[in-house]
Amino acid sequence: MATKYSEVKLPRLTRVKIKSPATIQITAEQVLREARERQEAEIQTPKQKIIDSTELADYRLPKTQRVRRTNLPSAMERKSLDQIRQVGRVPEGLQSSPLGLGAMPRGPQRKLYAVVEGNVAGARQIYERWIKCHPDLRIVQDHPRNGEIARRVAKDDKAKQIRDVHEKGIANVPPAEKCYWQRYIYLWINYALYEELDTQDMERTRNVYRECLKLIPHDKFSFSKIWILAAQFEIRQLNLKGARQILGNAIGRAPKHKIFKKYIEIELQLGNIDRCRKLYEKYLEWSPENCYAWSKYAQLERSLSENQRARGIYELAIAQPTLDMPELLWKSCIDFEISQHEFERSRELYERLLDRTKHLKVWISYAKFEASSDLPEDAAQEQKNQCLQRARRVFEKAINYYRTCAPELKEERAMLLEEWSKMESDFGELGDLNLVRVKLPKKLKRRRQIEIEDGLVPARYEYIDYLFPEEMQTTNLKILEAAYSWKKQKSGAILK
Repeated sequence: MATKYSEVKLPRLTRVKIKSPATIQITAEQVLREARERQEAEIQTPKQKIIDSTELADYRLPKTQRVRRTNLPSAMERKSLDQIRQVGRVPEGLQSSPLGLGAMPRGPQRKLYAVVEGNVAGARQIYERWIKCHPDLRIVQDHPRNGEIARRVAKDDKAKQIRDVHEKGIANVPPAEKCYWQRYIYLWINYALYEELDTQDMERTRNVYRECLKLIPHDKFSFSKIWILAAQFEIRQLNLKGARQILGNAIGRAPKHKIFKKYIEIELQLGNIDRCRKLYEKYLEWSPENCYAWSKYAQLERSLSENQRARGIYELAIAQPTLDMPELLWKSCIDFEISQHEFERSRELYERLLDRTKHLKVWISYAKFEASSDLPEDAAQEQKNQCLQRARRVFEKAINYYRTCAPELKEERAMLLEEWSKMESDFGELGDLNLVRVKLPKKLKRRRQIEIEDGLVPARYEYIDYLFPEEMQTTNLKILEAAYSWKKQKSGAILK
């Protein structure tokens, strides 16, 4: 059998006339990016939440059967409709069909019955059109009072269903470990908020908080949030006695910082100063190292112009053997004495603080205090000179400490000298920068080898070192001693 070959015509080659590059260059990446940006968003199937067995059975049906049942009401709707029919009290003449539609023609009756099961608004429209044609007939179900009763019944059913969900949730009590309770406690909080805000059943809300507080094992752990929420609920109900009882039980059974702070805040807003003082005393008995509580207690007395009380509180605070933030407490105490123009007391506090710590910030703060204490704006030269001399004495004392007791703290010593130099320049003609210049160190860049594991290449890093004047003299002496010993050895070799 002969094979017939068809002639294949190739496309005609076109000659490129303009070979220069285009002014606007478009890359493949740009084309893909523009296509991505212009692409329409994909339509995603909405997520469906199944809340009861009836909806689950509908979901499991094939799609064709599910479409046929879309107009049928759910179990909850059928239950509500049955209750509405019972509340409606249909007259005997209209009991032959649902919703009292026996007086309607068969066609509109079917339409209204089919629509009302799934769409009350559509049923109302059909009824209104029909009643215009037959104004002499009335349907008892549309009475306002009966409608209100029907809505109330439906609302009660919904609240009961939500309560059942909450009850099932809180029934799953986790083990007595706080890590498991951190989420579980919010089931109780949401339950209480639902009863208060949605159903507005205050007695149920109170019972929810009460049962929650009974359930928590307070001897192992507790939650300040639930105590505070329960107390705030009682305050909203104008039950101040109940709120105080809740917060008092919280302090007695499971004291926490947040509970003390909130209880004091409530009493302070009510103006009960004596109660605030008692609460601060309880707070400090429970946590004597808490500098926040000491400072706040003293500030309360200062706001009441009770300066002696505030001073006594500060004295008790700084005498504590352990404090969580002592620098803040000492600063608050010194600032209080300065505000009262008690400069001798302030100096005494600085000296007591230096007995406990020789921190750089303490030295600088002490020197600045001496440079500005008891110095009005129009002060005479003599007063300024006295302040300058007191500040110099503080700096000298600090430099001597770093030189003799802490020679390794070279950076702190250099920073102290910089602050001293700045103070001398601030005093203008009274200042003397030469006192500081002779003490300033020389900055050097050094390298230090890092100690690493065996078998690895050793690394070095650069750091800034300070060479002070007395160290320079020691270094020069060592060089002279080395030169003298070398010369002595050389001359001995020549004599031999």
